[in-house]
Amino acid sequence: MLSEEDAANLLALVLAQRPERLQGVAIATQPEEVRMAAAELTTVIATLALVEPAAVASTELRARVLRSLAASKTRREALVIVDMINDHLTPGSVLEVARAREIVPALATRIEAARKNHTPIVYVVDHHEPDDSDLDDWGVHAVAGSEGAKVWPALAPQPGDHLVQKPSYSGFFSSRLEGVLRELRVDTLTLTGCSTELQLFATATDALQKGFAVEVPADLQAGLSEGAEQHALAVMNMLMPYKPAREALLASY
Repeated sequence: MLSEEDAANLLALVLAQRPERLQGVAIATQPEEVRMAAAELTTVIATLALVEPAAVASTELRARVLRSLAASKTRREALVIVDMINDHLTPGSVLEVARAREIVPALATRIEAARKNHTPIVYVVDHHEPDDSDLDDWGVHAVAGSEGAKVWPALAPQPGDHLVQKPSYSGFFSSRLEGVLRELRVDTLTLTGCSTELQLFATATDALQKGFAVEVPADLQAGLSEGAEQHALAVMNMLMPYKPAREALLASY
């Protein structure tokens, strides 16, 4: 049973005029009894709303809704696989992401399905020259020409797949990723790989700001820790593509 003060705070939270995605994240972080009470309260409010006469949408609102519906019908997906390389999956490597080995079977299945469905597959991999000063901070990894820089054998690219090299966290930074996606006329990225809280998060943020929709399947991503991974997933699931950039992207196709 919630206290009077907690009930009042919950009512204020449910009635807050904030985007649904933000609302969902705010409620998801509450204790289970609060989440259950929020669901019940939302149902009661929705029931009461049905009693009220229907409001007539303004011309401007109607136009915005129609634009959003039109945009949602457009979907040209690419499967993007980030940093599933030997230097992240080999036990004992300096930047090992142990959890990444757990997603290999599911990711291999998804890759096979993408090839059958003719969905473009884009591998985005870390790449450093031997004298790259970034290695001073992170240790020697993903050096050009080394075995560690290659994609994990069970997930290896095949002819027709695309390989993009990047020097930092985001797949878009100093790389040709955006150009490849535009050539493929892609507007939606199914983002997979590791690590969720670093490379995937940085890549997703850049993608959204460039107008790409982003989906991160929970069973196809791996973080350095479960806590950080889940936090990053919650934030990425809350974010939407930057609308003006998405409209421009779709118009360019």
